[in-house]
Amino acid sequence: MTDRTAPPRGDAGDSDLALPEVLSDIVRTIEPEPDVERTVQRIVTAAVDTVPGVENAGVSLLARGEVRSVSPTSPVVARLDALQHELREGPCVGAVFDEPVFRTGNIGADSRWPRFGAAANELGIRSMLSVRLFTGSANLGALNLYASARAAFDDDAVQLAGLFAAHAAVALAGSARQEQLREALRTRDTIATAKGILMQRHSIGDDEAFHLLVKVSQRANRKLHDVASWLVQEVTRGA
Repeated sequence: MTDRTAPPRGDAGDSDLALPEVLSDIVRTIEPEPDVERTVQRIVTAAVDTVPGVENAGVSLLARGEVRSVSPTSPVVARLDALQHELREGPCVGAVFDEPVFRTGNIGADSRWPRFGAAANELGIRSMLSVRLFTGSANLGALNLYASARAAFDDDAVQLAGLFAAHAAVALAGSARQEQLREALRTRDTIATAKGILMQRHSIGDDEAFHLLVKVSQRANRKLHDVASWLVQEVTRGA
């Protein structure tokens, strides 16, 4: 019997882990929140409560080629997630950039990640399971699961974590789209306000005000939204 840190949750004691029921529960748990951070928090909480053997969890999100740790469930996870990103070594980095799943049951002796493995072992971590979070159009990062026992994650845990990660990725993608939409609306409103200020102050039309903002943006080498925000803030302070 594979060593585990905790028995499977709920009625998942049989070989198939009652996957349809478990999966339905997970989907309800990780519906998209209004922002990415809150969605990630729900994901890591559900992971600890759902996947057999997990003691702690974290998510590493990929953006513009860089990876950042989000909502770790303990300071040890925060440190180890950051160390993997720093060293560019470890199950998380492997799951993000190489293969979809990486598992180790004795990370201190794992030759794939000698520097990270030694650090993890010193902090009391023996097993890790990292699963890529991806949709059909995007690689979002990885879900990282941690345990202090050796060989904590068996094949059933890997299967469940994979199903979990697939639905978590969909929830994350949904939150990211909501966040992008809100930011686009905020940007549009700020630019519209800045145009109104210029139109009133300089007696110019809508197009002229927009082109003036664009010229300032180009000359100052600043984003258009930043220029518009600065103008609105200056007017607000002077009011």
